[in-house]
Amino acid sequence: MTAAVRGLYGMIDLPVEAATSDTALALAGALVDGGARIMQLRVKGADARDLLSLARVMAPWCRAREVAFVVNDRLDVALAAGADGVHLGQDDLPAAAARPLVPAGFTIGVSTHDEDQARAALAHADYIAFGPCFTTSSKRNPDPVVGLERLARVCAFATRPVVAIGGIDLTTVADVARAGASAAAIIRAVNGADDVAAAARLVSDVFAGKD
Repeated sequence: MTAAVRGLYGMIDLPVEAATSDTALALAGALVDGGARIMQLRVKGADARDLLSLARVMAPWCRAREVAFVVNDRLDVALAAGADGVHLGQDDLPAAAARPLVPAGFTIGVSTHDEDQARAALAHADYIAFGPCFTTSSKRNPDPVVGLERLARVCAFATRPVVAIGGIDLTTVADVARAGASAAAIIRAVNGADDVAAAARLVSDVFAGKD
């Protein structure tokens, strides 16, 4: 599945009160139309039952479109929903502990925020996210900004795909691509655009130009 970690890393990032299957699928459809080949479901504050219900709708929808489907934070929900993978944060179950619990071919991604975390995650993860590259408003307590120079440093030693995260917009996505990132997760500038598919396509095209 790591081949899907290229270009736009689609984020179905929804507040609990808006986390309906219709809302999630509408956003996912626009992101896929814009070239996303991987999709992460992230609903902070959702209980396991509600998240599982939504993930069970998303998983077959993504599979039918040959889009990899990942659940944020919750390995139990990802496995129960038949997702393709899980994305773990630094406060979640460590990737080393998750690896023996998952079937062959199941993808584990890990968010990292400094070089030591990145090196540790690369020992067990199939891809890593690194950032925030710029100031971000998508987290209540964001980690310190790492900047493009440190992103490039991590991309240089990474043996797995690196997803750039944090504060990236349509004017800076080319910079993270030039730094060596395989993909970029962009929430506000893509999901919040008037034309989500068009914004997503702009991101996808930036990374396609790296070939």
